[in-house]
Amino acid sequence: MIRLEKRPQPSRAWSLATPLLAVLATMIAGGLLFAALGKDPVEAIRTIFWEPLFGEFAFYYRPQLLVKGAPLVLIAIGLSLGFKAGIWNIGAEGQYIIGALFGAGVGLAFYPAEAWYIFPLMVIAGGLGGWIWAMIPAFLKVRFGTNEILVSLMLVYVAEQFLASMSLGLLKNPEGHGFPGSRNLQQYDSAHNADLIAGSGMHWGVVAALIAVIFAYVLLNRHITGYHIRLTGEAPRAARFAGVNPTRLILFCLGTSGMLAGLAGMFEVSGPSGQVSIDFNVGYGFTAIIVAFLGRLHPVGILLAGGLMALTYIGGDIAQSNLQLPSAAIQVFQGMLLFFLLAFDLLTNFRISLGKPEVA
Repeated sequence: MIRLEKRPQPSRAWSLATPLLAVLATMIAGGLLFAALGKDPVEAIRTIFWEPLFGEFAFYYRPQLLVKGAPLVLIAIGLSLGFKAGIWNIGAEGQYIIGALFGAGVGLAFYPAEAWYIFPLMVIAGGLGGWIWAMIPAFLKVRFGTNEILVSLMLVYVAEQFLASMSLGLLKNPEGHGFPGSRNLQQYDSAHNADLIAGSGMHWGVVAALIAVIFAYVLLNRHITGYHIRLTGEAPRAARFAGVNPTRLILFCLGTSGMLAGLAGMFEVSGPSGQVSIDFNVGYGFTAIIVAFLGRLHPVGILLAGGLMALTYIGGDIAQSNLQLPSAAIQVFQGMLLFFLLAFDLLTNFRISLGKPEVA
C-alpha cells in the first residue's frame, strides 16, 4: 500500500527541489499537450524558453522580460508577505486595476500641463488606490471576521466594472472619435513611464520591483514585523503568546500587498500599456500568485520566478505567432506550473511510504 507519512519536520531538500521539479514536469506535460494539438512538442518548448533569450530576434525580446516581469514581481512580493502570515489576498488583480485608474486619473486631470511633479503624484495615487481597495477586505476581516479570500476575489469583478465604466465614461478620450479608452499617456510626457535607458525595457516599474525585493528581504530578515509575519504563519499559537497583534498584521499585510499591486497597475498604464481600456488587465494579479509560490515566498526566489514567468509570456506569444498554438494552450501551460508546484510541495511535509501502516 502506498501512503503518505508526515515528516517530523519539513524537508529542506524537497523545498529547494520543488520549483525545479515543477518546471521540469510542466515542460513534459506541456509537451504532451502540444503534441495532442498536433504540434512538435520539442519545437514548442524550445520556442517558449529559447527564442526570447537566444533566438534571431532576442535583441527585441530581452527588454520585454523586464517589462513583463516587473509587475509580476511587484505584485508577488506584496502577496508573499500575507501568504507567509496565512493572510490570503487573492484580489491583487482588482487592486492592480484600481491603482491604474487612480494613477491615470491624476495624470489625465493635469492634461495638457507639463510639470515634473505630475508623475510622482501619479505614483502616490496608484499606490493609494491599490491600498484603499485592499483595505476593504482587511477592514471586513478585522471588524466582522469575513473571509479575505472571498471578499478580495469578488472585488476583482467590481474593479473590472469600474474599469469598463471609466473607459466608456469619465476617462474616455474626448478626441477618440467615440472609441472606448483614455488618452494615450505615452504621448503625454509628464505622465509617461518611459524607459530610463532607451530600448532597455528599464522603466520606473522595474526600479520599484527591485526596491520591493530589497525591502521585503530586509523586512523579513532584519525587522520585528518580518519576524511577526513568519511566526504567525509558522506557529499561530506561539505568535499570540508572543504578543503579535493580529489586527495590525492583517492591515499591514493586506495594505502593503494592495499598495504594491496598485503601483504595478499605475506603472503599467503609464508605460507599456499606455491607456485605460476595457481590456487593460491581462491577469497579472492572478499570475503573480503562481510567481509567489514558485519563488517559495522568498524575495530573491520571486525575482527569479518573475523572470521565468515573463519568459513564458513572451515565448508563448512567439509560439502563438510562429507555431499557431492557441492562446488557451499557453495559459494551460502556465497554470501547470502552479499545479505541479503544489503537487510536489506535498513531499516537503510528507514522505511516500510503502506497506501497511503500523498499528499502535
